[in-house]
Amino acid sequence: MKRAYVFFADGFEELEAIGTVDMLRRAGMDAVSVSVTGSPYVTGAHNVTVKTDISISEVDAENAEWLVLPGGMPGAVNLYDCAELQALLRSQYDRNRNIAAICASPAVVLGQLGMLKGRKATCYPGFESKCGGAEMKDERCVTDANIVTANGPSSVTNMCFAIISISKGRETAVRVMNDMLIYPKEQPYFF
Repeated sequence: MKRAYVFFADGFEELEAIGTVDMLRRAGMDAVSVSVTGSPYVTGAHNVTVKTDISISEVDAENAEWLVLPGGMPGAVNLYDCAELQALLRSQYDRNRNIAAICASPAVVLGQLGMLKGRKATCYPGFESKCGGAEMKDERCVTDANIVTANGPSSVTNMCFAIISISKGRETAVRVMNDMLIYPKEQPYFF
């Protein structure tokens, strides 16, 4: 089974990182939390410490369906500063494979790597100028070909809906959201 690797750096936004792993696993995806710190323990922006599944050196790039970048500060900067992650992202991008980023990470990571140029994208308000030539959209979540971007913690469910829809189909995404009591009438931006 192809994997969705979710990268954790010190200062990560907890809801975006942990919520993504949770929702993708609910959809039956092989979601793996990955530390970029050299330690399996990573501390979030709000002092929540988690133990990740693997370290970045254990990522199998050939088996990567998704590379997912949570935001948070300084988490997004710490992701960008990881040379191994930059290499994985460039490889994934060059092969037109799936990448998702939320909050500050679309700007701080993908924008600085030139991966959003000419693409529709969104990010955390105030980071738009760092999105490297993206066509910015004032939306919770934007999908442009194989890149999904979302604007912040409250949009993690939107980002996961997009990821699950692409990988497992819309029916599975709707089932996961309904199981989590996220309904179309209350959250019309999903459907």
